[in-house]
Amino acid sequence: MNTLLLYWITGVLEAGRKGMDIVGASAIGLVCAAGGGTLRDLLLGRKVFWIADQTYLLVALLAAVMVYLLVRNVRLPPRLFLIPDAIGLALFSVSGTLIALHSGAPWLVAALMGVITGVLGGVLRDILCNDIPLIFLPGELYAVAATGGSLTVVILKALEFSQPVAACSGFVIALGLRAAGMFLQWRAPHWKPRE
Repeated sequence: MNTLLLYWITGVLEAGRKGMDIVGASAIGLVCAAGGGTLRDLLLGRKVFWIADQTYLLVALLAAVMVYLLVRNVRLPPRLFLIPDAIGLALFSVSGTLIALHSGAPWLVAALMGVITGVLGGVLRDILCNDIPLIFLPGELYAVAATGGSLTVVILKALEFSQPVAACSGFVIALGLRAAGMFLQWRAPHWKPRE
């Protein structure tokens, strides 16, 4: 639930920065928070989490309205949402991987479901806000961070570490890689066109 709220808030903040009204901000928040988990559940043949338990929607909508009302008259820095987004990316990647493993998915599929859960909401948020998604920007450690966290969970679970150890380790790896990209300018290799 906390992870969903965090991603919902990043969507609301970005929508607010773009000058959207409360309906637009709530919609962007929903897409950001639920997009990756929805696709994961559909691909795994599970009941979609927010349909199975509407508490997610009720709490997140309330949070979206509160955030919107609190920050609508405040000038927001362009990259304000990046820190909560990085935390959400790490949490969603880990939780998506664990859900896939518990659903019986093989290790590679479980890792991919973790990456999808982590990155898709942010991709949809950026597209709907008319930005190039972070995952597609040169050198950003976004999908790389999600992949690192997801693979850490898969490996530690295969080595029979406890779920809390695997989850915490995956979270630290994903958040650490994303933070290294944001603050230390670590970059993934990217295409350099010939001139």
